[in-house]
Amino acid sequence: MPTLTKKLLISATASGLFLQPTAQRSSSLENGGVFIEYSTSKISTTTQKPESSEPVLETHGLLGLLDLVSESYLVAITRREEVARIRGKAVYGVRDVCLIPLKGRKEARKAIGAAQKLLKQGSKGGDVKEEGEEEEDVGDDTSTIASVEDADETGPDHKQAPEGEAAALEPPKAGVVKRSSTFVRDVVKERGRFGRMAGRWFSRNGSRDAVRRQEGGGGEGEVDNKGEGMEELTREQQKQAEEALPEGEHVKDEEKKEEKDEGKEEDKKESKVVKQQSAIEYLTPRILRSARLYFSSSGFYFSYDHDISGTLAQRGQINSSLPLWKRFDRMFFWNHHLMKPFMDAGQDSLVLPLLQGFIGQRAFSIARTEGTENDIVAEAAQDAQEVIKAQEEDFKSEEKDTETIKHDFLLTLVSRRSIKRAGLRYLRRGIDDEGAVANTVETEQILSSQSWDESDKAFSLLQMRGSIPVFFSQSPYSFKPMPVMFGSEATNRTAFKKHFHNVLNRYGNVQVACLVDKHGTEVAIGEAFEKHTKQTNEQGGINGKQIGWEWFDFHSQCKGMKFENVQILMDSLQGQLNSFGWVVKQDDRNLRQQTGVLRTNCMDCLDRTNVVQSAIAGWALQQQLSELGLNIDLKADPKTQWFNTLWADNGDAISKQYAGTSALKGDFTRTRKRNWTGALSDFSLTLTRYYNNIFGDYFLQTNIDYWLGNAGPNVFEEFETDMMSQDYALDMRHIRQNAIDTCVKIVLEDDLEELLAGWTLSSPHQSNTLRTLPFEECVLLLTSKALYFCRFDWDTEKVGSFEKVELLDVKEIWRGAYITSALGQTHLDEKRNVGFAVRFRAEGEGLVRRNTRSLSVVEESHDEQDEEGDAKDKKEDSKKKDEGAEETRILAFKALPPKAAASKHEDQDISNLSESDTIQRITNTIYKAMSDAFARDRGFQHIEVDKPAQVQEHDVISVAEAKRATGYMESIGYSLKRLVWS
Repeated sequence: MPTLTKKLLISATASGLFLQPTAQRSSSLENGGVFIEYSTSKISTTTQKPESSEPVLETHGLLGLLDLVSESYLVAITRREEVARIRGKAVYGVRDVCLIPLKGRKEARKAIGAAQKLLKQGSKGGDVKEEGEEEEDVGDDTSTIASVEDADETGPDHKQAPEGEAAALEPPKAGVVKRSSTFVRDVVKERGRFGRMAGRWFSRNGSRDAVRRQEGGGGEGEVDNKGEGMEELTREQQKQAEEALPEGEHVKDEEKKEEKDEGKEEDKKESKVVKQQSAIEYLTPRILRSARLYFSSSGFYFSYDHDISGTLAQRGQINSSLPLWKRFDRMFFWNHHLMKPFMDAGQDSLVLPLLQGFIGQRAFSIARTEGTENDIVAEAAQDAQEVIKAQEEDFKSEEKDTETIKHDFLLTLVSRRSIKRAGLRYLRRGIDDEGAVANTVETEQILSSQSWDESDKAFSLLQMRGSIPVFFSQSPYSFKPMPVMFGSEATNRTAFKKHFHNVLNRYGNVQVACLVDKHGTEVAIGEAFEKHTKQTNEQGGINGKQIGWEWFDFHSQCKGMKFENVQILMDSLQGQLNSFGWVVKQDDRNLRQQTGVLRTNCMDCLDRTNVVQSAIAGWALQQQLSELGLNIDLKADPKTQWFNTLWADNGDAISKQYAGTSALKGDFTRTRKRNWTGALSDFSLTLTRYYNNIFGDYFLQTNIDYWLGNAGPNVFEEFETDMMSQDYALDMRHIRQNAIDTCVKIVLEDDLEELLAGWTLSSPHQSNTLRTLPFEECVLLLTSKALYFCRFDWDTEKVGSFEKVELLDVKEIWRGAYITSALGQTHLDEKRNVGFAVRFRAEGEGLVRRNTRSLSVVEESHDEQDEEGDAKDKKEDSKKKDEGAEETRILAFKALPPKAAASKHEDQDISNLSESDTIQRITNTIYKAMSDAFARDRGFQHIEVDKPAQVQEHDVISVAEAKRATGYMESIGYSLKRLVWS
């Protein structure tokens, strides 16, 4: 088996980073190493020797290359901690990483030097103290990357207010007490970084001026003086506060001397740079901070010699001659995307697979005493170093007391989080199209001897947890959000079957333990889960295998803190658990296999789930020891508290990775007792989760999607614009295509009408308007006679209403920029925000039809539908009526992003076209259909012209119109949200 590099020396040469394993290091450096070029990030083997005076950073392995488009960063492990030993092989937890920029030698050397300083000081990241300060977080942990303070040395692209903002909003590091300080003091100390930015954002017209600057307009406007006045006041306040600061806390001299004219000039220069930056460049400092914090503190583990992704039963079944990363289960390979450049370059010795989850061990002994019902459990070693030492000493029983025989055991707990549908609470819920569910965790409990002697029996029990396998979502803005299910029954059933097909293939059989409430907000989704399970079983199951089902209303059964009632569920599952069994291994052979898995879930698959899983694991441990002739009582014996603590630690780890806090009900898991202190602690954790869900999760989810390779760089543009992230695992194109087909079946009643094309587009919330938020996705059908505008209910996948427009009644059609929001650079991009509008004659009977609950079709007048239509259009229509002109109406449509739109046409596929090309193709198709219709009906009395109106080229809504329609409160709200969210 190719060996992995355990220690790596990194130095910055003139043209790239030089990486050398310590095993190859010698005074002559004859063996060379690996070379990564600056700018290109090209990886190659080299014999180039770095200068002897070059600073060298010693690392414990690589996590990969983080590519941020304009520049890349090498992510290396600078701190690790040995947390366990499995079969004598060390397992480490990642405790700190550094990110070395590949922009140039100067930046790389700076990052290496800063990382060396941190290692020498023996503190982590933000724990570095500035001279003259005590235990106070300085709010800038970028010392392991390109330093923010040296932005003027690294080029104009780095001299941006957002970098200072990111530093100012840096969360405190673990173990650091951040002393309170006044807002004025913070602002003055960071004035050079975000003072002007804050002035603009909190000025009356700050947001709109910033938009103008991004557009190259310089931010000048009729209300500009008000913004300047507030900015001047801010500078004056800063000056007064600065003078009041104690000596030694003043800002730099050159910042003190900044005056009004210089400030304006700086703003102009800054605006030009902002215009050149993409969203990912703008957010780079915060992305780097998130990467360092996430990989250092989110439960990542690795081993140089042992495949921690594989179960005990799988040991020996995979070719051990392959590199570790090729044997590592792809389902749990969290840095696979980051490591791909090294894989492609053939650098197998540098590819260190990373597992997220939990790994913990306890070493314990049991003294068997004759004549007693239960054996005595000795105090267990709980600290990781004590457990490792116990394994090294290789305890073998040679007791002096002939009546007492001592047995030494090791309990290892490994939880593996899946990278499929990975993410955070509320942002990743339910199932995706491939059958993967959110928060999927496989947990293995291994009972073995402390020496891992193959002649001794070892036991392994697998359990899994995962979100309810239906399409649903929940809002992060509520303490008890209502689950909202979406997708048709057929769509949900297809994904449901895929999920259990995957589970059954992996584990053999499955028993579901559903812990959601049978009342309140959770009952609907529990009933949906139960319904799909019963239907699947009635139809023969999955490949002939039935899905076991048990619905245990945890909150109702354990009401009043009576968590011991979990035993009721245990009793009902007893038969199935005994049937599944567990793995028994001896002499490297599987004496017994586990034939099925218990799949446990609540809403989050965290708190209730961990209580039940720990109860199952405790029952299994007692049964396994019983097979060895030993009897213990995990409930009554106080010396077995270590077991509860181990499982509580596991629950906390999984909870922090999904919800940002420790698990609720942790006091019961640790002590098997529940009291009001624990309830108050749970309430505090709930508040913390609520805060994280609103203010931090969206950006972190965006990063996770990018790090895993689920989304490209555009994901940051979408976040920077809307402060939200999409669910990229859901294939909405498939759903949109089904929507078109459904609309065709429901809407086209006339067999004489030939369907020419169908498209999914975005449209205002109300018809006959151009800008009524929110915009909704709709379906537009084109036949040989008419256009059909269909509003679709995406939750139920049914047609909500539709409107028919005869092609002969179309009076005008135009296409161009369609700017629906002035908030965010992406919304102002005239190339990406494109649409068209159709003005048509509205006479005769009402043409709007809605589906009732019974799916019958009823007609409604236009007046009933559009009581709040566009005021401008209504005024024009009223004027035309007074003048005797015919009444007209408008339908407007905006293109969906590429890879999101769907179409139905023999020779059209708009999913790969740009927004402007999509609109051009659609309008050209409509115009051709109109021309054919006019040609067929030429000569009729109501046709006044012999050809339709040409497609005009002008904006539907221009940038200027969108800005005028954006109110001050809307701009301020967006600015505040952007300040907090990003």
